[in-house]
Amino acid sequence: MRGVALLLAATFLFSTSDAMAKILGEHLPVMEVGWIRYFAFVLMMLAANPRALRASVRVKSVRNQVMRGVMLVTSAMLFIAALQFMALADAASVGFVSPLMITMLSVPMLGEVVGIRRWTAIGVGFLGVLIVIRPGTGAFHPAALLVIGSSLSWAVASILTRRMAATEDSRATLLWSASIGLLLLSLAVPFVWVAPSWEMLALNLAMGFVASAGQFLMVLAYRHAGASLLAPFSYIQLLWATGFGFLFFGTLPDRMTMLGAAIIVASGLYTIHRERIRARERRLQPA
Repeated sequence: MRGVALLLAATFLFSTSDAMAKILGEHLPVMEVGWIRYFAFVLMMLAANPRALRASVRVKSVRNQVMRGVMLVTSAMLFIAALQFMALADAASVGFVSPLMITMLSVPMLGEVVGIRRWTAIGVGFLGVLIVIRPGTGAFHPAALLVIGSSLSWAVASILTRRMAATEDSRATLLWSASIGLLLLSLAVPFVWVAPSWEMLALNLAMGFVASAGQFLMVLAYRHAGASLLAPFSYIQLLWATGFGFLFFGTLPDRMTMLGAAIIVASGLYTIHRERIRARERRLQPA
C-alpha cells in the first residue's frame, strides 16, 4: 500500500507539472521551459543525492546512457510542445500508448517474444488512439503526432532502462539523463531565449522541482511494490489530468476522447496482465 500511495502521489505531481508547462508555454518558448526544468532537475539531483556524481563516473555503458538521455529530453520537449495545442486529458490519453510501444519494442531491442494476445491488445490500443485524435476530421490536431512521438521516445528510453538495470546504478542513470538533457537544451536555448518575468521564472523552477519530486517518488514506489502491482495505478494520471484541465483551462474530454481513452487503458491493462502471466511462467520453468 505504501508503494501504491507513492505512485499515486507521483502521478499527481506529473499532472501538476504538465499543467504548469501548459501555462508556461503561453509565455515562454518550449526550449526555455525545458531548459529551466532540467536545470532545476540537476540541482535537485545533486542536492538530494551527492553520491550520484561519484556513481555517474563508473557507468558501464556510456552509449546507452547518452541514448537514454536524448530520448527522455526528446520525449519531454515533444510533450510540452503538444500541450500548447491540446487539452491535458487528450494529451495524457494519447500518451498512455507508451506501454504498448514498450511491448512492441521489447521484441527487436530485448529479444522478447510477444504472443498473439498481446499483439491484439496493442492493435486495439492503437485503435483507441485513432478514436482520440480522429485523423481526417475537424477534431484532429497535428499536435497529437507530437504526443505519439513523445510516447515513442519514452518507450525507447524505458527499454534502455531495462537493458541497463542489472549493471548500472540508478542514481548515475538519473544524473546522466538529467545532465544530457540540460546540455542539449543549453545548446539550443540561446537562440530562443526570452527574458522571463519573476512570476514565470518562479513557476518554471517550481515545475522543475515538482517533476523531479515526481520522479523521486516513482523510484521509491517501485522499491516498495512490484511493477505488476503498480502499473495499473499509473492510469490514475488521466483523472488528475482531467481535473487540472477543467480547473485551470475549463476543458473536459468529449465522449469520443473518453471512449478512446477507455480503450487505450483497457488494452494497456490487458497487456500488463499478460506480461505478468508470462513472467510467472518463466519463473516456474525448470532451469
